[in-house]
Amino acid sequence: MDVLFRPGDLVLYKNNQLIAFNKPAGMPVQADLTEDKALLNLAEIYTKSKLWLIHRLDRPVSGLVLFAKTKTAQQALSADFQSRKIKKTYLAVVKNAPEQEAATLIHYLKHDAKNNRSIVLSENTPDSQEAVLHYQTLSSSDNYHLLQIDLETGRHHQIRAQLAAIGCPIKGDVKYGARRNNPDRSIHLHAWKLSFSHPVDQTPVDLVAPLPDDPLWKAFLAAIQ
Repeated sequence: MDVLFRPGDLVLYKNNQLIAFNKPAGMPVQADLTEDKALLNLAEIYTKSKLWLIHRLDRPVSGLVLFAKTKTAQQALSADFQSRKIKKTYLAVVKNAPEQEAATLIHYLKHDAKNNRSIVLSENTPDSQEAVLHYQTLSSSDNYHLLQIDLETGRHHQIRAQLAAIGCPIKGDVKYGARRNNPDRSIHLHAWKLSFSHPVDQTPVDLVAPLPDDPLWKAFLAAIQ
């Protein structure tokens, strides 16, 4: 994707240990096989220092990405992610309304590396991982539905695969059953909120990433304010 902004425009939060960005859809977090600029590269140019990955977002997903400025902070927050101490909240737009307005989804996901997707299983197998999320319907229009997803685990393509498994693929996500791509090849999944304890003084940190500048996201803006 072409970079049409300054990296500083994407900064949501920063201090001596951490920096958070609102990643545009279509930008990879790390360098990949394309020659497109990755958020990590741009962030290191902006900070003029090495940064450490704490978590990732899929390329077509927008929203909050948190980097550590020190190895110690990275280790502390990575451990908090692993132990599920960090609260991760996403927004998703789907074409089909889920049967229940709110529910907890528990599946087992098997990573298909060849096709870069996750296969949803109803039972545990030796090469699968438990995936748990909680969703609620925030708003509906004539054609689409806005879901809030609180992610308990953090598996590969978890939200995309689990919503597709209940017949609610995310808008634009043809990999998981959407009928057509979005024109910019994004999907309507946004990493909205991140809540955690600061790795040094343990004070609570609550971050919110504004929604993308997109007509459909804007149509649902009132539902989250």
